Amino acid sequence: MKPDWDKLMEEFAGRDTQLVGDVDCTAEGKPICDSNDVKGFPTIKYGDPADLQDYQGGRDFDSLKAFADENLKPMCGPAHIDLCDDEKKTEIETFMAMSDEDLEAKIAEDEKKLEEAESNFKDEVMKLQETYQNLLKDKEAKETEVKDSGLGLMKSCKAAKAKADAAKEEL
Repeated sequence: MKPDWDKLMEEFAGRDTQLVGDVDCTAEGKPICDSNDVKGFPTIKYGDPADLQDYQGGRDFDSLKAFADENLKPMCGPAHIDLCDDEKKTEIETFMAMSDEDLEAKIAEDEKKLEEAESNFKDEVMKLQETYQNLLKDKEAKETEVKDSGLGLMKSCKAAKAKADAAKEEL
């Protein structure tokens, strides 16, 4: 993917309203990655620098270029309110009218909801993993029990009987 990403960066170099770049999350860029919830590498984010979104598309140059051409442009937001529909304009105006303290509290409240959703997800996945391990252990125990009860020997006897029956029919 790196060669295609480098090619895309060259393609978008020098543009005033679009930036395609990369950050080394293991070195000086670690604080940027931490503040943008980057958990694995490579991670591609796009959008408003204050509200980056996860990119889920293809990782080849053509897919990246098509996505960038379509999505890396001024979007509805406080800096480009003229691009917003009436509903978004009203929402932006409401947020802009809030005090800094109220806005910060609302952001913290919503971020807490996201953290709780992530925590709940992880807890439930752990429960599923435990259930899976228990089911797997039960299945393996049953398989061992059945095999130890003579299943293989029964199959051998059945095959031997079929062979003997076929030999009798030939006579």
